[in-house]
Amino acid sequence: MSTFFDTVKKSWQDVPVDASKDNAISTAEFLEAAEGLTTLFDVLGSAAFKPVKGDMTGNIKKIRDRQLAAPTLSETLQDLVLNELKEKKHTATEGLVWLNRGLDFTAQALRHNLSNPNKELADSFREAYAGTLKPHHSFVVKPLFSAAMSATPYRKDFYAKLGEDNAKVQEQLEKYLAALEKIVATLNGFLARKEAKW
Repeated sequence: MSTFFDTVKKSWQDVPVDASKDNAISTAEFLEAAEGLTTLFDVLGSAAFKPVKGDMTGNIKKIRDRQLAAPTLSETLQDLVLNELKEKKHTATEGLVWLNRGLDFTAQALRHNLSNPNKELADSFREAYAGTLKPHHSFVVKPLFSAAMSATPYRKDFYAKLGEDNAKVQEQLEKYLAALEKIVATLNGFLARKEAKW
C-alpha cells in the first residue's frame, strides 16, 4: 500500500550532505526534494495554498536557473551562494533564503501536528507561520497566507490522503521531517553567516 512519501521522486533522506565539507548540501537532489515537497500542498487540497506553492516553486526555479547557468560552481548550495555573490548577484541566493523559510514553515507545521495528536492542522500551520514566514511578509502577502491556514483540511482527512496505512504514514513522515529539519537547520546556519549576505 503506497503512501504520499512513496510517490515523491526524491525524499529529504536522499539529499547528500557532506559532513567533511562543512555539511555541503547537494544542489540537484535538494531541488528535487523541494519540488516533491511542493506537491504536499496539492494533498492539502485547497486553492488557498496556490500562493504558498507558487512562491516555493518560483524560488526553486531561481536556484535551478543559477545551477544550470554555472553548473561547476553550483554543485552544492553553499558553493552556489558563495559563487553567485562573488559575481555581485543574489537572485538565486535570495531564492534560497525564501525557499528555506518556506521549508522551515512546512517542517514546523508538520512537526507540531505530529507531536500534538489532538491539534488540528490549521492550528499547527498558524503557529508555524507566526514563527517563520510572517515576520518577513508584507501586509499584502499576510492575508493570502492566513487564508491558506484557514483552508487546511481536517487532520484525519489530511493523514488519510497521505496514505491508508496510518502507522506507515506516521513512520515515513517522522523520517521525512527529521531529514528536512536537519537540512533547514544547516541552511539557517549557513545563510546567517556574513559571507552568505548580500
